[in-house]
Amino acid sequence: MPLLKKRKKRDAEIPSASMADIAFLLLIFFLVTTTINADKGIYMQLPPKLDEQVPPEINQRNLLNVLVAADGQVLVDNEVIQISQIRDVVKRFITNNGREPQFSVSPDKAVVSFKTKRGLSYDNYIGVLDEIKSAYNELRNEEAQREFGRTYGEYKARLATDPDTGEREADVVAEKYPLKISLAEPDDD
Repeated sequence: MPLLKKRKKRDAEIPSASMADIAFLLLIFFLVTTTINADKGIYMQLPPKLDEQVPPEINQRNLLNVLVAADGQVLVDNEVIQISQIRDVVKRFITNNGREPQFSVSPDKAVVSFKTKRGLSYDNYIGVLDEIKSAYNELRNEEAQREFGRTYGEYKARLATDPDTGEREADVVAEKYPLKISLAEPDDD
């Protein structure tokens, strides 16, 4: 009977030569497939460039001054109000149509000037700006509902999916209540 030679036991070893290649391929895979959301800040559409160097004259009656102090106190034409009251004041200012002497002559001439003091928190800034924009959106929704049976928001949503649908109605309402907000540089004091 032939004797079988006893084999030596080898140590269990995981081949690691290709580990660096695999790690590198995974890194490339995640870099290529990851989307980085670059949209930051507040979306604001800038007004068209003026032909002349002289800015247009704005009658003081057609200008609503909104000033927010660093501590969050809101002054509308030097009168202290709460943030929750801004929307109603802006709506009254825009839709005045010359009835009250302290408010605008017509919606297309009404301008809301928004100014802050340095040190105002970002949340307060956005809160006040949202209230001003909400006033315009509510007026546009009411007008679109009255004129065309749908809200302005519904027309804007339809425009996102089908640009030819509802474009005229949305433009008519936007022209009646044009969004005119002047954002001024913050004061240091």
